[in-house]
Amino acid sequence: MATPTIRRIRDAYPGIFIGGLCRPGMDQLLSGNTLFDELHVFQPHGMMASKKAANKVRPRRYDTAILLTNSFSTALITRLAFIPRRIGYNRDTRGMLLTDPIAPPRNPDKSWKLTPAVDYYWNIASRLLDEDPVDWSIHTPTSCAEVPLALPKDAVLELGYSEKDEAKANEVLSAAGIEDSTRYAILNPGGNNPAKRWPIERFAQLADHLHTAHDLRVLLNGSPAESELCDQIIAHAKSSPVSLPKLGNTLGALKPIIDRATIMITNDTGPRHIAAAFATPLVSMFGPTDPRWTTIPVAPLPDGSPSETIIVADPTLPASESANDHPQRCAIDNIAYTRVQQATDTFLQRIGT
Repeated sequence: MATPTIRRIRDAYPGIFIGGLCRPGMDQLLSGNTLFDELHVFQPHGMMASKKAANKVRPRRYDTAILLTNSFSTALITRLAFIPRRIGYNRDTRGMLLTDPIAPPRNPDKSWKLTPAVDYYWNIASRLLDEDPVDWSIHTPTSCAEVPLALPKDAVLELGYSEKDEAKANEVLSAAGIEDSTRYAILNPGGNNPAKRWPIERFAQLADHLHTAHDLRVLLNGSPAESELCDQIIAHAKSSPVSLPKLGNTLGALKPIIDRATIMITNDTGPRHIAAAFATPLVSMFGPTDPRWTTIPVAPLPDGSPSETIIVADPTLPASESANDHPQRCAIDNIAYTRVQQATDTFLQRIGT
């Protein structure tokens, strides 16, 4: 979700050197991308983690640090790295470590304003470029599913993949029995919080429907830790979905695999954003998290309609309230199977599948 902001900075300063400081795995996500000249990977845990990260960054003698995270540790790292200008939101008691502290958006009662992350990041670039900040009043909720974005209409999420990523993807797809002409769907049943996971029995039922009604092979995606979750879906399915974790899939290879997919149906989790970056048709389920924190730009389909359909657990929730504050009312279990099947069928009809 930060890629539109990084692209904005790169376009504003032709020839600039941009390095990224990221956790392990994010280097795979960003491989094959033209946004960064270099990535510094660091382990965020341990007493000396901040010092070690600063030691990696310091030799590059960066002029400016853009802090996209809100943590104290990232501000400390850039201060220890002696980066002269440090721009970020004044949160987590780190204001004294920033040269350009930005007030985060709040409501009149001082609570956090419901703001999409893409705009939250975009506003940091506005400070760097000395341009008008984001007008937070634009984020007036009109529905419980999305809010207007301050991003320009042509701003997009942006990812790429390397030859190594593509070679690994070909290896995984071949092991899954997927040939060049094979049409397939991806189901993403995991999520960092179990409360965000749609029931496995419904994912299994959807896998069977995609296979029998649309002649699609079904791939189950997940991290290595979610391999058992994929196995449970396979055990409940009558068709034969394939577990990507069991085939040794990697985050880098996942990008071309998603890029080639006919459709993805997913919980609120990271691969959703990968699909959006590659304009893969996408059905996204939210509960009990509020989707408006992560409203993202998506590419249009050939008929002009958006390439993502968002399904919320309780569509009757007033637009003025957040799903995060109603964990029972907005539990993901409240998303009926028929809603997801109908949304998926409608999508596939629109794209001619």
